[in-house]
This record gives sequence, C-alpha cells and structure tokens, in this order.
Amino acid sequence: MSLTEKERGPEVALQCIFLVGGCAVAYWVDFGFTHLDNQFSWRFPLALQSALAAVSGVGMFMLPDTPRWYYVRGRLDEGDEILSRLYDRPILDANVQSMRDSILGSLRLETGETSKLNLLDLFWDRSNLRVGRRLRIAFLVLSVQQMMGINIAVYYSVKIFGQVGLSSEMSQLLAAVMNTIFAIGSIFLPFTIEKFGRRNILLYSAAGLTICLSIFVAMIGTPNPTLVKQWVAVGAIIVYNLIFGYGWIGVCWLYGPEVGTLSIMLSTVEGLELTVQKISPLQFRHIGGAASAFGEWLFCFITVFAGGIGLEKVGWKLWLWCLLSCAVAVPFVYFMCPETTGKTLEEIDLLFQRKTRVEQGHGDDSRESFSKDELSQ
Repeated sequence: MSLTEKERGPEVALQCIFLVGGCAVAYWVDFGFTHLDNQFSWRFPLALQSALAAVSGVGMFMLPDTPRWYYVRGRLDEGDEILSRLYDRPILDANVQSMRDSILGSLRLETGETSKLNLLDLFWDRSNLRVGRRLRIAFLVLSVQQMMGINIAVYYSVKIFGQVGLSSEMSQLLAAVMNTIFAIGSIFLPFTIEKFGRRNILLYSAAGLTICLSIFVAMIGTPNPTLVKQWVAVGAIIVYNLIFGYGWIGVCWLYGPEVGTLSIMLSTVEGLELTVQKISPLQFRHIGGAASAFGEWLFCFITVFAGGIGLEKVGWKLWLWCLLSCAVAVPFVYFMCPETTGKTLEEIDLLFQRKTRVEQGHGDDSRESFSKDELSQ
C-alpha cells in the first residue's frame, strides 16, 4: 500500500471531525446564550458564525489550484510544485512521478475523447467496469446515511428530548451533550479506518445503530412512560449519535467518491487500459463525486424539512422510518459495498470489473487471482 492509499481514509475522517465538531460548538453556544435576555444573546452567535465564514472565504483565495489545472494549461513547472507539496516529497520521487505521469496520461486521453455521455449508463450496467452500479452505490451510500436519521437528531435535538418528557432547560443541555458525544465519536475514526476497513465499520456500526434505535423507539413508543423508560431512551439516542459519529460520517464521504470515481491510470495491466477508454471514464469521474454529494444533500433536505413536521404530527412514529433505514443499511453494505481499504483507484476498478472480463486474463495470473478473490467477497 502506498502512502497515498494509507492517508486517503484518515484525511477525510479528519475533515469530518471539524464538521461534526462545529455542530457541538453551535449547541453549546445556543445553550449558553439562551440564558441571556439582551441583544448580545443573538448578536454574538451571528457574529461568530459570520467570522468563521469569513475565515473560510479568505482562506479559499490562499489555496492553489490543483496540479491537473496547471498541467492542462501547459504550466508544468507550477503543477510539479503543487504536486510536490501535496506529497511533501521532491518532484523526482517515484510516487510523485507516478502521479504526474498518470495525470498527464489522462489529459492525453481526454484530448482524444469524443464520445458523449449516455444517461442510460447511469441506470443499466453495460460496461465492463459496471459504471452504473458504482454511481448508484455512490449516490445511495450517502442517501441511506441521511435516511438513518442523523440530521433529524442534530437539528431537532431539543424537541426530541422535550418529547421524551424532559424540561426545556434539561432538553437544551442534553442536546449540547449529545452533539458533543457525536463529535467525540468521530475522533476515533482517523486512527482506525485503515485497520478495520471501510466495509466493516459501515456494516457493524449500522447494526449498532439499528439496536440503539430499536431501544429508543421501544422506550418512547410504549404507553405508561416512566422515569426509567425516559432515561433509557436518552441513553439509547446518545449512544446512537456516538456510533454514527464514528461509523457513518467520515466513511460515507470517503467511500462514495472512491467507488464512484473511475481510474484513468495508464500504467495498469494490459486490457484494463482498453476497457477504460471504451467506457469513457473521464465523463464519469466527476459524476461519481457529484452523485455522492447529490444523495447527501437531497436527502438531508428531505429529512430535515420533513423531520420537523413529522415530529410535530406523528411524534415518535417518525423514528420507525429511521429504524427501518438503519436495518436496511446492513444488507445494503453487506451485498453491495466491497472493501476498498488500501486499494488504489485502479484496483477499485478491478473490484467491480465483470468476472467474464477478468477470466479472459491477458496472461496476467497475479492480477486475475486478485480480482477473483475480491469479487468473491
């Protein structure tokens, strides 16, 4: 495994720590300033988020463009410099040179590419690398993530605890605590994602989320509420957030683009290069990342928009939808999501390559053996 494959998972997981950490900070700011009754109580929270947005906006102007952007415009020296900085190695390093050759090779291929994107390829697998299946997985893994109820829990934390039967102040306090534990769960992912693997983390955490929501629904959905049921429900939803922060935040944002992005490495085995050119991967490479983001934000909007209405109209029964989604996530990951940990993008191509194509072999016994083993998982 190269340095790039080792770092890909931890780096995405690290980004998600800051994402969910912001949710925790927001709830603590809200909890603190709801106890004030003056203009400062709303001016400071608005100023804080505006300041953070300004830092992000200014910071973007300080970011360089990608090496590919420089290479496509013929600015090779600048592209080499950025690539060297990304790897933190000299430009003559073997890993840096390999990536440089891959990018330049892809640009040569792009120059000769003339075919159009066929929308049918998004729904029916006609290619050897199963483009349609990969794009559907990229879309679904983040769609399922949202249907499992995490943004309902984050956005409506106070209302959820209020419906459990807690006071307004206790609900606000527990909302801040729960989102802090949500952020704490994400801290463990960068150190373990390469050890445990994407598929295992998604699979076992989905099973844990199903158990937590089953307990939560059982406690709040039964008649004759008691103090014990109340706090068991609180414990279940807090553990749910802890597991979700670990298993279904960073991994999904990593896994979706990994399987949805087709490799265009020209240094792969003979025959695979021919397959890559045949299916026009350059047209699908950007769609893979876009499919993930589309699934995330489409169902984020649906769950958050409908979540508040649902909690108001049907109360605890809304969680049956989330419980079912958590349960469905287990077979979805088991049957549809192969392991991608430690694999380059071209090796991920082989995971989805049709068996008939692999069996043709082209005389590469080691590559054929790898592909059959992976396809059997």
